[in-house]
Amino acid sequence: MDQKTAKALIDKYLAGQCTLEEQAQVETWYNQLAAQQKDKTELPDYEARNAQIKAGLPPDLTAQRKVVRLWPRIAVAASTLLILSLGVYFINRRAPKPVQAQLIDVAPGANGATLTLGNGHKILLNNTTQGQIAVQGNAVINRTPAGAIVYATNNAQSDGIIFNTVTTMRKEKYKITLVDGTKVWLNAESSIRYPTTFRGSKREVEITGEAYFEVAHNAKKPFYVKSNNETIQVLGTHFNVNAYSDEPEMKTTLLEGSVKISYNGQSALLKPGQQAIVSPSGQKINVTEANGKQAVAWKDGQFIFEHTALKTLMRQVARWYDLDVVYNGNVANDEFNGQVDANVNLSKMLRILQSGDVHFEIENKGNKKELIVTP
Repeated sequence: MDQKTAKALIDKYLAGQCTLEEQAQVETWYNQLAAQQKDKTELPDYEARNAQIKAGLPPDLTAQRKVVRLWPRIAVAASTLLILSLGVYFINRRAPKPVQAQLIDVAPGANGATLTLGNGHKILLNNTTQGQIAVQGNAVINRTPAGAIVYATNNAQSDGIIFNTVTTMRKEKYKITLVDGTKVWLNAESSIRYPTTFRGSKREVEITGEAYFEVAHNAKKPFYVKSNNETIQVLGTHFNVNAYSDEPEMKTTLLEGSVKISYNGQSALLKPGQQAIVSPSGQKINVTEANGKQAVAWKDGQFIFEHTALKTLMRQVARWYDLDVVYNGNVANDEFNGQVDANVNLSKMLRILQSGDVHFEIENKGNKKELIVTP
């Protein structure tokens, strides 16, 4: 790329008009330039210069720059550095590492799951026709045009309690409406087991993986969610539970209402905007402030990263794109911040992530794909 073309791209970047690929390319240039500095302690105060430049920009220009940057926290003030260095950098810069061109593309996940009925019969929900798909005791199961399943009661009599299970694989997520009107969204590699009719004095379900709940209010019949050794008690509320077995902690994030978390004899009451964090190796329930929008981003088709460590981020990517992740070399577990559409192909996702000091390659391993992460 010649200097004139590079400058045009920088101007486009500053105006907030870059595509995600162009944004990633500009920010990758920044990282490469920063790596060439011999003594980083002698760099100018780019944050101060950045503030000065922003102060001199017209209000309409600053208002356009709403694109969220996705790169490690150590990479700051890229636009300022690129402006100050333009005359030298685009003449002498090294060619970027050509990993992107070698990527084997992978489509993102989609709506889909498997319903296991009380008799063990399995129904694939990704291609199931609309309308009634099964009857379980006094509950009728319907599939909506949007691809979700909804339970409704009928006039049939049923003596026993029938349990159903909905399970998602990697690259799948699904929505269920239980017979009491409670709505549940399942993330990839998750499951929920529930009765087709809630009897007695409580409503109880079991989950693995990650699920978001909008619980129908019923003060006389509280709702319980069980996962591993953790129990969540609610009356009517919106909350997210992240309890994957490969995550170091279980996290329950409350958006509305109130929930009581119980774990190994300990308990904690959450308020909206709080998150309960439980380590399987510990006894204490830690309650912290949380970003509710980030916690449920997966439900809304987004990845939102906020001080998210690379390896945590890659576990999310692995579930949604069905990959095995391998780290080669001394890969820094940098933190990322930003927002990415979960409906893009893997190549686009990785181009954005490569704006940080990390690179990727993909290899076919039989029926699986292996994502290799290198410095």
